[in-house]
Amino acid sequence: MACFAATFAVVVLLGFISVSADKKDACDVYAAVGQSPVLPFSYEKLTSSHVLRWTHNNTIVFYRQGRVSVGKPDDVSAAGSLQLRNVKFSSAGAYRADALQPNGTLAKTWAGRLCVVDKAPKPEVRYVCDFKFSAVNLDCVVAKPEGLAFSWTLDKKTLPGETRQAMRISLNQLKGERSFTCSVVNRASQETSDTVHPACKSPPPPPLLCFTDKTVKAAAAGGAALVLLLITIIVVQCCCNRRSKTQMRVKDKVRMLSVNRRELDSVGPEYETMRPTETRPPPSPQPSPRACYHNAEAASKLSQLPSAAGGQQPSPVPKPRTKALQATSS
Repeated sequence: MACFAATFAVVVLLGFISVSADKKDACDVYAAVGQSPVLPFSYEKLTSSHVLRWTHNNTIVFYRQGRVSVGKPDDVSAAGSLQLRNVKFSSAGAYRADALQPNGTLAKTWAGRLCVVDKAPKPEVRYVCDFKFSAVNLDCVVAKPEGLAFSWTLDKKTLPGETRQAMRISLNQLKGERSFTCSVVNRASQETSDTVHPACKSPPPPPLLCFTDKTVKAAAAGGAALVLLLITIIVVQCCCNRRSKTQMRVKDKVRMLSVNRRELDSVGPEYETMRPTETRPPPSPQPSPRACYHNAEAASKLSQLPSAAGGQQPSPVPKPRTKALQATSS
């Protein structure tokens, strides 16, 4: 039981320390570097007879009792709030204000913590026309988006629910000249981009093929190379065929010349004397039928003469060719 009580006490103590640390680290006022924040202390009954004291991390930064002895008179307002100018990271910390009555009693007090952060960067709106989805993609570009909240405006009207760094708008909403801006804000400052007018009114024609440009170009280059290769092969084949035909013709001519030369060599002078070339005599005029008849009679008489002298019988006399004579006469 005693062990349990001791453990419970340790847990409570750690929780108290953690809550105190969180409260100590919590910021009541945020300011960006270079800004001039006002610490929210206000005492409406404050007069010049009151004692006003401001401390920063337990160091007096303003003190007034009738007159200002630490700081400047214009550092505080009539209600006693402290005006800081051109704060730096070193300006962060715990601040405390005490207003005292002329008799030294405490009239009002305030304590808070100032946190100094970087100023929000100015964003830039960039857009890309996405004709595939009939939309335009907008991006709010900043150097360091960590710890920033984003908002968008269309024609100077805030778009509710658009708190992301990027958004998409349909092209149907871009009819006419539309203007876009984006804003970024942190705990201490806010910056807005320049106005942008997206121009996505002329979408390109849809592609004929469902391929990327690189694929189409590669296929075209490959096709051109293939066509060139085929043309080269055809030209080479034609040249080879033509050359082979020419060689065959030359071989045929050489073969014919060799055959003719062999024939000429085989025909000698003896063969030419033994078989002289026949020459046709010029045609002689045909005799008339009457002359043929007289010639036949004369030939018969001549044939009878030697036969009578030798006591031999004469050879028969050939009859004239009457039919041939009739044909020639007719």
